[in-house]
Amino acid sequence: MSDFLIHIHTGPENPTKATLGCLVAATALKAGHDVRVFMAGDAVRLLDSDVVETLEGQGTGKLKDHLAEIEAHGGRLYLSGMSAKARGYDAGLLEGHPAEFAMPDVLVGLADEAAKVLCY
Repeated sequence: MSDFLIHIHTGPENPTKATLGCLVAATALKAGHDVRVFMAGDAVRLLDSDVVETLEGQGTGKLKDHLAEIEAHGGRLYLSGMSAKARGYDAGLLEGHPAEFAMPDVLVGLADEAAKVLCY
């Protein structure tokens, strides 16, 4: 099995692309791969409870369903702490998710360790 880093930098303004990144992460996890998801820029909004409940991509499914699959299969979420702060979020954004804030050095380390890096 492979080790994937899924880097999502697209937010709810493009629901199809944003949910596609989460769909791919969930799919890889269900296939037995190791997956880490790093959300940066507007993608940090994907853990906002209002966005989780309502976002659906065209042909790429519901964000809520993909996040549930990611979490159920041991996926780990990293959110850019700088992106979150710039958008007015605090640690409450992480509640209920296997997630943590991370700095750019974590993204670089995850990319270096991953066998495959996909960006959305």
